[in-house]
Amino acid sequence: MYLLTFFILLSGFFNPLITNTGFESVIGGVVVLLIGLAGTILLYKSITSDKKREIFLGGGFALITISLFFIFQITGRV
Repeated sequence: MYLLTFFILLSGFFNPLITNTGFESVIGGVVVLLIGLAGTILLYKSITSDKKREIFLGGGFALITISLFFIFQITGRV
């Protein structure tokens, strides 16, 4: 719960309150951060696991790549 609260604050929770805009950017930011976190957890599991190492490694890099794509999409670079 603390990590989710940190991600919400990190993604700019107070900006929509100040500027009277929607919370879509905050929700998108939290999703991007959670996908990136899941990718890094899978990368960590690939280092510490003896079995399914390749699956964790591929899944981790795939989730980090998806998170990076979402970041580029949110910023308008794609």
